Amino acid sequence: MNRAALTNTPVVKSLLRSRWPQLFLRALTLGVFLLAILAGILGTPVGNRNIAIVLVWIAWWGLLALLAVPLFGRGWCNICPIPMPGEWLQQGSLLGPRGKGLGLGKRWPNPLRNIWIQNGAFLLLALCSAVVLTEPKVSAWVLAGFLLVAIGASLVFERRAFCRYLCPVGGYIGLYSQASPLELRVVDASVCASHTEKTCYTGSSQGYGCPWQVFPGGLVKNTNCGLCMECLRTCPHDNLSLNVRSFGADLDVPTGRKLDEAYKAFILLGSAMIYAAVMLGPWGQLKALAYGVGTLPWLGYALGFLLVTLVIIPGSFWLVSMLGQVLAGNKDAFKGRGVKKAFTSLAYTLVPLGMTAWIAFTLSFIFANGSYILPSLSDPLGFGWNLFGTAGMGWTPYLSGIVPFMQVIVLLVGLAWASRTALKIARQLASQARLPQEAARRMALPVVAFCLAITILLFQLLIA
Repeated sequence: MNRAALTNTPVVKSLLRSRWPQLFLRALTLGVFLLAILAGILGTPVGNRNIAIVLVWIAWWGLLALLAVPLFGRGWCNICPIPMPGEWLQQGSLLGPRGKGLGLGKRWPNPLRNIWIQNGAFLLLALCSAVVLTEPKVSAWVLAGFLLVAIGASLVFERRAFCRYLCPVGGYIGLYSQASPLELRVVDASVCASHTEKTCYTGSSQGYGCPWQVFPGGLVKNTNCGLCMECLRTCPHDNLSLNVRSFGADLDVPTGRKLDEAYKAFILLGSAMIYAAVMLGPWGQLKALAYGVGTLPWLGYALGFLLVTLVIIPGSFWLVSMLGQVLAGNKDAFKGRGVKKAFTSLAYTLVPLGMTAWIAFTLSFIFANGSYILPSLSDPLGFGWNLFGTAGMGWTPYLSGIVPFMQVIVLLVGLAWASRTALKIARQLASQARLPQEAARRMALPVVAFCLAITILLFQLLIA
């Protein structure tokens, strides 16, 4: 795989090692985050006039889904405001290690060292999203809840336990960061093996031990690397490098594929499809069900949401994975372990498919609602202000004639990318099962057909 090391440029390396640019951006995002909470509680209840809704769920989400995650992976986690207050209290400093902070420093329980709780948190947020994305006070209290949970986690557990195991948005970013062309990796693994102090993990006077509890020497995927740059600061051998690589490089790595991440792929893909139906579709009754959070009809909607994301999509993919094993001539096709391995591994095919589904959905959502951004900046609380002279601007959808063509291109790219990924993973599985490579094509065929069916359904939900 070809890589270009950005840290070979002295200016880039100096900026990444310095804490001041990161601190400035962190303080800026924290200020905006607190403003959104304040605006949601004290400002107008009209969602499209309140900056709590417009800035977070239109502007920030648009940048995250369309640019930040596809291009920079977990780059947003580097400056995310949610864990900052708790982390600063835990570390006892805004910059480098200077003393003892607060907190119990307990180890996160071993049975919970996965993203199942994170998956559940995302589902809970998704089930209530119709209200969270439109009601400023609800949105504000949800954001405040994130902040309080993150502070509590920092004061009880070591390092960034909230980000690693709890944050619902972090699961989205972590899964799709595997498709990003940006990575932080060691230059020479043998240097790490001979370095007994492992300051990149334990910390030193130059920086903290990895806040994400990852040993950089064994890092092969972006999923749990928050690009905080602490290892770059603490490595005494200058053995860390920020690289640009090919898109989706992590998806080709055969190690580290787990069932909790596979289910994250199902949950995110199913959520994108349901969001498209609820927020962009013509079904008024479905919208009413989604907005009636806490009512008996909403419970039916929630049950349907959970059935789609946790049963129907994973169950269909299980059958597809089994069929692929049968077509490939794998004698272990009907043994639980063999199918489970294929099911878990091939689920990573849905990473590019799901990411492009979210991009296609966000294109419709952002260009339809982006005109609310400038008026809300002039009147962030809806109090009748006109700070920048843009408060009187009316709603205008942007590029309405072009967006469907953009969505078609994005979805077709996702289908082609997913198909290529399916074939690569099938070749790895065939090699491990000592099957001929021709069997890999037969193994991948049902998965490609599944991805094609999902893409056709997305065309209907987003474009037709």
